[in-house]
This record gives sequence, structure tokens and C-alpha cells, in this order.
Amino acid sequence: MNIRTSPDLVLTGGNFLTLDDASRTCQAIAIAGDRIAAIGRDKDILTLVGPETRRIDLDGKTAMPGLIDGHAHMDNEGLKYVYPSLAGLNSVASVLERIEQLVANSAVGEWVVTMPLGDPPYYRGIPESLRESRFPTRWELDEVSPNNPVYIKPVYGYWRGLGGFPLTSAANSLALAHAEITQDTVLPWDGIEIDCDPTSGEPTGIFREWAPVSVVETTLMKVVPRFSQEDRRSALEKSMAVYNALGTTSVVETHGIASEVMALYREFTEQDRLTVRAHLMVSPSWNTVGSIGTTEMLRDWYSWAAGRGIGNAMLSIGGLYTRVGGSPDAELRSRAMPYTGWSGFAPDSEQPREKVREIVLEAARNGFRVTTLYTDILDIFEEADRITPIRDLRWIISHIRTLSPDEIKRIRDLGIAVTTQTNRWIADRGPSLGRELGADREDEIVPLRQLIDAGVPFALATDNCPPSLFHPIWHIVARRHADTGEEVAPSQKLTREEALRAATAGGAYLTFDEDEKGTIEPGKLADIAVLSEDVMSIDEDHIKDISSDLTIVGGKIVHDILTG
Repeated sequence: MNIRTSPDLVLTGGNFLTLDDASRTCQAIAIAGDRIAAIGRDKDILTLVGPETRRIDLDGKTAMPGLIDGHAHMDNEGLKYVYPSLAGLNSVASVLERIEQLVANSAVGEWVVTMPLGDPPYYRGIPESLRESRFPTRWELDEVSPNNPVYIKPVYGYWRGLGGFPLTSAANSLALAHAEITQDTVLPWDGIEIDCDPTSGEPTGIFREWAPVSVVETTLMKVVPRFSQEDRRSALEKSMAVYNALGTTSVVETHGIASEVMALYREFTEQDRLTVRAHLMVSPSWNTVGSIGTTEMLRDWYSWAAGRGIGNAMLSIGGLYTRVGGSPDAELRSRAMPYTGWSGFAPDSEQPREKVREIVLEAARNGFRVTTLYTDILDIFEEADRITPIRDLRWIISHIRTLSPDEIKRIRDLGIAVTTQTNRWIADRGPSLGRELGADREDEIVPLRQLIDAGVPFALATDNCPPSLFHPIWHIVARRHADTGEEVAPSQKLTREEALRAATAGGAYLTFDEDEKGTIEPGKLADIAVLSEDVMSIDEDHIKDISSDLTIVGGKIVHDILTG
């Protein structure tokens, strides 16, 4: 504890989980600038206090390194607050009453756009949970809004998880007129249905679509107001506040970030407004680059996106996302680029398999990091490695669902890191996936114990479903379905300490920052979360409910309900 000047901040009286290699704990830490200057006992740290040092007594609370979300979609969170909520409604009548209130506070002719029907974060059980088990029709909406176009947005399908279809939205007659929707409207894609009255044949104002992300909003109803850049700006501010309140101090956007969102991150960095460290990977809009080929694009990006990328401790950008896709709905949504809607990533960053192969091989030749979802292009990664070894580039496979022993070996041999999606594959779909695989393959479901044994690095992630990393921490400790309590591959359970490491040091590894953050050690960045409950002793099923009372990023307090 030899520091030249007095620390700026000391935290005493705590139970600090350092999560270092020795699993040390301590009572107090000293912070100088943006770094941890010293850790130890209260009496030792207090000797360092100077006249300008701020001291906070944690009164026995547990503290730990700030959480690092390995696949966050953080910008998505704040967008949930742009439009008025329809949460808590249980009938068509209550929906109409809410719309009537919104109309009363709007100018004549002004669009009234709302969040989807249902309760966040998943918006499930709609319309079944409404008394009538249906959406309001255009004519019912007309009764409360004859002079204002109304649009009830569809849910962002990824919030529901797989199988949460159809996405349903509703519009009144004035909105349909603005969009020129009639019974003769030609559908842009056969995955969309315009509901029509069986007698008159007229559209009822209800749209259904079988896609994970709405196509209606960028095609048939593209006249509906979209998220403005100011909406996104205020939403990012809100997003960071939410993540900070949950103890998250860093995010890694392994699904890639499109240009309109990346521009905001850069703006926030220049204005010193970021309160969550962010590493952004590029989500290329390949359908909009015209005649420019893959080789030319990657060579153009080489100076800033190759290797570890560019940036600083608060914002770094590097690497790119790709995945086999190229579906008709994604192609339709890509026509709206640079607008990305809820997602924040380019829909056409997912391409047909041969195009993905071209991208991956060229990325390897140019020293780019690549991230993808699932393991369906593992063979292409192996082909790339034979051309140019990728082991030291730390390529990433996100959202692991199941991994066979052979896949784990191949991932290990390529030096790939993985991230989880336990909100879906344990807490939601875990039991059904287990029955689908059979008892002899159940242990392949998010097999984290096997990954540890094989030496494969991994990080926890939320996918913003919901944004708290304490949900995934609970998932991998308890390995149970969120509603039924049914166990999911219990042999793959991790200890609480192992889970916390995956949510901290595991995320730091993804961005080559294991020497900078992820543990509480002198010299590392002062990213700290003081928890609302002791994560090591609280009842297992309440781990998911933990939040942060005090969050520090680089020595700056960014969230505080502890000191008032």
C-alpha cells in the first residue's frame, strides 16, 4: 500500500470479494484517480486518508468487481421508455381507456404510438391474458381516437425468446389511411398477415408477422414515426443508468453495432458521458455497400477495426459480427438502413453461408476478430484457422445453446471464447430442450462445467432479456427453469464464486482486458459494485433479485442509493 498521494476515495467496512486468483477478501479499498490504489483492512487503508479523501462506510455490505455483460444490447434497454407503456392492462376496454388518455394529451393529428401490449420484460401471454383474448380492432381504436393516427407497436421478438410468434401490432383507421393499407394491399413477404373482417373483407387494423423482428414497421407501416436520433440519445442515457443500477460497469456488444448507434457511443465518449465501458463490434450492412467487395471493405476498416481495434478504456471498437442468415425478412428490414429499429445492429450482417465464408476467411487474412451466434459455422472458423491461425485473436461464439464434447474440443483448439444466453436456454427453454435431446445428451445444454474442465474461456451475458446479470448468475448456480423449478443439466452447476468470475473476469477476457479489470486488485481500474445483498449467502433463488446500492466506474460514482 505504497502510494505517493492520498487517495481520492476510500471504501471501508465492507466485505470485498476480490475474485482474484487467491480468492481473497478484504474490508477496504483505496482509489486514486481511476485505479485501485490499495486493498486491505480498514485500519491500514484509513492510514492513507488525506484531507481531500472522501470516505464511504459500507456498513458490512458485500462489494465485488463491476459486472461485465458479454452480449448486452445495452442501447436496447432505454428504447423501452420512449413510447408510453401499456403494461398491466387486462382487457380491450382498458387498452382503449389508456389510448383515450394518450389522445387527450396529444395535438389533433399527432401520431399516438405505444409500447407493445403486455408486461415487460418479456411481453408474454398477449392477447390471451386480455379478457377478450384478442387485440382491439381499428374501429374500436377509432372510437377513442377519431382524429389521431394510433399504432400499438409489436413486441421485439427476441424479448420473448424463440417461439414467441406471431408478433402482433394494431392500428386505427387513420393510421391505415396514412399507410394506404386496404384489402387490396400486396404483402411484401408471406410471413406477414393483414387480418381482415370475414364479412366485409376490410382490414381490421391488426397485423401478424412470423419473424423475430418486425417487418411491418419498415414496410407496410413505415409511415409510423421511428426512433429519432434524439430518442436514441436519451435512451442510451437511460440504458446506462439501468445497467449501472444493476452493478454492470462494462458491456461487450458481440452481436455488433450499426452505424447509427455507434455514432452515439462516440458522441457520448467525446462528451465524457459514458458511465458504462463499452466494446463495440461492427455490424456491417453488406446489402448497402453496393459494388464494394468484402476484401475492399475489410481493408478499408483495417486501420481501426482489426486486431483489438481502437479506442480507450471507456469505448473501444474492433472486430465484426457475422452469421449465416440472409432470410427474406432480414433483407426487407435492411432496406431501411441505416435505421435499425429496436435491434441496433444491421439485419444484413447475417448473410447466406457462402458469403459468410468469404467474410470469415477474409477477416482471418486481415487479422480481424470475428463473433457469431451458435456453432453452425465452426467448420468455417476451422478453415480460416488453416489459412491464418486465429487462436490469438480470441474469436467469439455467442449464445451457446448446446455443445457436444467434440464441439468443445474444437472450440478449445481454436482458442475461441464463448458467451451464454441462459435466460433462454436454461431459465426458459431448458427443460423442453432437455426432453428434445434425451437424458443421454442433457449435459450438453450450456455445459459450463465441461467448459471449465476443458479450459475454454466463457463470459455471462444478458442479451437484455432482462438486463440484470444476476439472472444468469442465478441460472448457472441453480440450473432451474424460472417458473417450474425443473432442473436443467444439474451436473453443469457452478459455484457462486465461479459464476461471479464468469460475470466479471470472463467478460474482461473477451476484450483482452484481464489485466485491467474483472478483479479487485491494486493497479486495476476502479470498477466496483456494492451489492444490495450478500451474493455469497443469500437464498439461492433470490440471487436474481440483487442490484447495486453503489456503482463506481473508473473511480467515479455513477449510481448511488447508499449514501443518499
